[in-house]
Amino acid sequence: MAGKRAFQQIGRSPRKVDGLAKCAGATKFADDLVLPRMLIARLHRSSLAHGRIVSIDVSAAEKVPGVKAILLGRDLPTPFGILPVSEDEHALALDRVRFVGDPVAAVAAIDEDAACEAANAIRVEYEPLPAVYGPEEALAMPEPRIHDYGEEGNIHKKVALEFGDLEAGFQEAEETFEDTFFFGGNTHLPMEQHAALAAVELDGRVTIWSSTQTPHYLHRAAAKVLGLPASRIRVIACPNGGGFGGKSDPFNHEIVVAKLALATGRPVKITLTREEVFYCHRGRHPVLMRVRTGVRKDGSITAMHFKSLLDGGAYGSYGVASTYYTGALQTVTYRVPRYKFDGVRCFTNKPPCGPKRGHGTPQPRFALEVQLDKIAERLHLDPAEMRLATLQPGNSLTANFLRIGSMGLGECIRRVVEGSGWKEKFRKLPRGRGVGIACSSYICGAGLPIYWNAMPQTGVLLKIDRGGGVCVFCGETEIGQGSDTVLAQCIAEILGLDLLDIRVVAGDTDLTPVDLGSYSSRVTLMMGNAAIQAAGRAKDLLANAVSEKTGIPVSRLLFAGGRVFDGEDPSKGVSFPEAAVLAEAKCGTIATTGSYTPPPSAGRYRGAGVGPSPAYSYSAAVVEVEASEETGIVVPRKVWIAHDIGQAIHRTMAIGQVEGSVYMALGEALMEDMAYRGSRFGVHKFPSMLEYKSPTTMEMPDVETYLVEDPDPAGPFGAKEVGQGPLLPVIPAVANAIHDALRVRIDEVPITPAKVLKALSAKDRRFGPTSFPDIPMPPVTRVATPAEGGTGRALEHETAAGGVRGGSRP
Repeated sequence: MAGKRAFQQIGRSPRKVDGLAKCAGATKFADDLVLPRMLIARLHRSSLAHGRIVSIDVSAAEKVPGVKAILLGRDLPTPFGILPVSEDEHALALDRVRFVGDPVAAVAAIDEDAACEAANAIRVEYEPLPAVYGPEEALAMPEPRIHDYGEEGNIHKKVALEFGDLEAGFQEAEETFEDTFFFGGNTHLPMEQHAALAAVELDGRVTIWSSTQTPHYLHRAAAKVLGLPASRIRVIACPNGGGFGGKSDPFNHEIVVAKLALATGRPVKITLTREEVFYCHRGRHPVLMRVRTGVRKDGSITAMHFKSLLDGGAYGSYGVASTYYTGALQTVTYRVPRYKFDGVRCFTNKPPCGPKRGHGTPQPRFALEVQLDKIAERLHLDPAEMRLATLQPGNSLTANFLRIGSMGLGECIRRVVEGSGWKEKFRKLPRGRGVGIACSSYICGAGLPIYWNAMPQTGVLLKIDRGGGVCVFCGETEIGQGSDTVLAQCIAEILGLDLLDIRVVAGDTDLTPVDLGSYSSRVTLMMGNAAIQAAGRAKDLLANAVSEKTGIPVSRLLFAGGRVFDGEDPSKGVSFPEAAVLAEAKCGTIATTGSYTPPPSAGRYRGAGVGPSPAYSYSAAVVEVEASEETGIVVPRKVWIAHDIGQAIHRTMAIGQVEGSVYMALGEALMEDMAYRGSRFGVHKFPSMLEYKSPTTMEMPDVETYLVEDPDPAGPFGAKEVGQGPLLPVIPAVANAIHDALRVRIDEVPITPAKVLKALSAKDRRFGPTSFPDIPMPPVTRVATPAEGGTGRALEHETAAGGVRGGSRP
């Protein structure tokens, strides 16, 4: 068995390797069926932020009663990672730890107590290495490197892009604004912790059940690290209690339990503690930003230069994409004719950052929307009216070659302005009360998959049986956002059935076609289009069979109410089960497929892969707050939010997604913070739900939601995303409302009472960063804008040495 491979196994080996029926602790269900009892796994994690592993002593752990196996890094030496360009993680640390909480060893035992005792008994000797706790420190301390790859030193990624003649744009400006902002890091805080269970079948196949958002990518990573063919591994994504991006990576514990199951021949389960979830993290990057914007007196933008500096934590994760996203979407809400973006991500010795709801875009949206509020104030313009006058038009191409389809942001602004009584409240409420407005946009799925290929990003298989039963198979992952319901609704709508007539099988790499996962707000648009295609093909088969039997032309047949009937004479027709029988008799087994591939991006420059989307959603929010000059406490009183959803497929669920985004945004705006103890330890200060503050029902204000339906031809039935975009405008709207209430600017998130009090006592009545480091950047990639006749490809540009480095790269 696999148990004979090179790993350290504890206990009576012969009882575990001769066959499953002889495993210690087996449970007998029948004379011919004996199943092994499940083991529990725990991880031993690093107590040091950065250091070399000198030795690992597992002798005490071996003696703990009930321990069945121990794994070390050498048992899983193959690196992995979600992005092909940064596969820098190991299931267990090989020779170095990079943050407090980095997994070093794994234990499998008969129960939780034994597993915890053994994990705690492991002794690791480290050689401490200098640690880096912030991006500015990473810039100043290139050695020792946290990783041996990346741009240079402890810099993971640098991006330098320029669209159009930036300086010409600033010369056209009548006013130029330059501001610095900071968005602190925070985490996802799903109600359910990460968990995984693995079991080995009698033929040696491995099944992993996990609370993952991306079963397909976990499947790829597990096959690589375990050294098994992908066909020998099955991943089942269990419906789980929240993800928000925090379960989008393949994780150490998921691979470890699979290896332990192979090692022991027994099912192995791990459930992370809440503290461990904080160590897994992959949450919001802390980002320092500098924004320089040129405008005319009417508020129209002539040029923008956006700089971002990201604290990436200890590993790559989605970090390269995160870096690009901090600069990609500034152009899709307002007209920005010339645009430059400089982005830098640094490695630090803290839990790795990654994608959290809105991946990489809430930070720059906060900066941009607060700066627009400052611009409106300086120019004596109404912030809402200024935004309405400068919107990027629908069905257009932005300066950085993002293709806009439907664009309902104008209607979103009008709805929240009217609903909130903006014109009666702005600058007119009593001292201590104020309103603020902000807008945003988000993608409806990424234009490219994580690993580039020409295959569809999602597939749907539809089966209709002789009794009229419909079963739909798709690899999409239900994480509480309602994707199973949307899938069933798309099928039911095409076939004229009740929602309860559709059975959904989802998130199983053995049974379902590939779907890349629940991230980037991609599922409704991509899965929905694939489902409609599959259902349409099945509908055609049934319609042809019914037409042949009844003589009714196919063009007149309608599917509704569980029947297929003549649209001109509804009394003529057959039931859906009868139609299914006719179709199977004519065509054989009724099974159809659908798939979806996004349209190609208009941009062909290096970096153009981040930002393009089949469609963009839009949101506008007005927040009313009460702020105390004595305590600095800010209390949101009401939120009005409008979201351009294209077409609501399930209205109640859509409103729930909007209001969930509002809740999460208010937590980020006012209290949530990934804080660490001191500046030299890298130990998380609040790794629990008791101390990491997020809003409760007591802090949640009333929310009035408006769904703006402006159908987009790219979406299923015109639908666009709703799971992430509504978060983005709320945070800057809170900051702008505080300014209306107290006339102070808080240019840093979270906005705590202490920061408000400091701003009240400051000479400039502001709290926030004042400087941005001077970072040498690579040669800029210059792209002529569509208005300049650009084709989407990079222009030739000068190298630092004065030569020419040129051409374009897709």
